Amino acid sequence: QVRLVESGGDAVQAGGSLRLTCVHSGYVRSNDCMGWFRQAPGKEREGVASITRDGSTIYAESVKGRFTISKDNAGSTLYLQMNNLKPEDTAMYYCAAALMSPNDCDARYWPPSFGNWGQGTQVTVSS
Repeated sequence: QVRLVESGGDAVQAGGSLRLTCVHSGYVRSNDCMGWFRQAPGKEREGVASITRDGSTIYAESVKGRFTISKDNAGSTLYLQMNNLKPEDTAMYYCAAALMSPNDCDARYWPPSFGNWGQGTQVTVSS
């Protein structure tokens, strides 16, 4: 049974920083590709960043240069370091993990409901 649990969400002021954590447990190959996603009220889910087993990363243009995705060597813990936060970053943030080839590992084009998902952690950025 694969399980992902996010934490680290909080309310911060614009310009602040947060680090989100996602703990993955279960079948080890189920985290070949891991990603962070967000969804704001009334908006579609957005793929924020993804990371392959060998550490290759891809970011959405909206967060490039401000957010950093990383993971521990075992791939059991995924992180999202968020700096220079903006009000438009306010959303529920989710992590996901899937058995996926490196070429397909891209949060921006992640198939809906594919893989395993956490329950989310809320990030609120005030101006």
